[in-house]
Parts: sequence; C-alpha cells; structure tokens
Amino acid sequence: MITVGMNYHVIEGKQQDFEDKFAGVIDALNSADGHTSSSLWKDVSDGASYLITSEWSDEAAFSTFIQSDAFRSVTNWGKEQILSDRPRHKIYKS
Repeated sequence: MITVGMNYHVIEGKQQDFEDKFAGVIDALNSADGHTSSSLWKDVSDGASYLITSEWSDEAAFSTFIQSDAFRSVTNWGKEQILSDRPRHKIYKS
C-alpha cells in the first residue's frame, strides 16, 4: 500500500473550477486498477493551495494511472487553464 500526495497551486479565482474538475477526476481515479481512495484538501492559510491524497495498492498501479490518457487530459487542461505552478507529487510507502 502506498499513499500519494499531489500538491497543486491554482490561479487565484480558479479555485471553484479546480474543485469542480476534481469531482470528475475522482471518477477516473475510482475506476483505476489499484486505487483505493482519494481526498481533496484545501490549505486554510492559502485558499489557492490544494493537496490530493490517494491510496494505491502499489507504486506500479499509480504509475500506470499517471501515464493514462485520462490523467493526461486532466493535467493538460490544468496546465493551460487552472494551475499557477507545476504540480508536485510525493509517494509515501507503508
């Protein structure tokens, strides 16, 4: 089991767009092999900073997902429309 922390900073004023898009992304995550659960967290001191935590069966399952067309289409949209900075991912192993 691994936990992945995906850190995102959005363009000011685009927070609701990001949150709405996450609702769609959760469907893609839930259908991915090896995915257990995901949550969206918002920084109380910086309302444009978010963390998505995801539980996966193993690192290979997560790697397969981030190389998928579903993930690529979301990240391309985010880079062009929503994100103010490059996303950062960190993998935690238990």
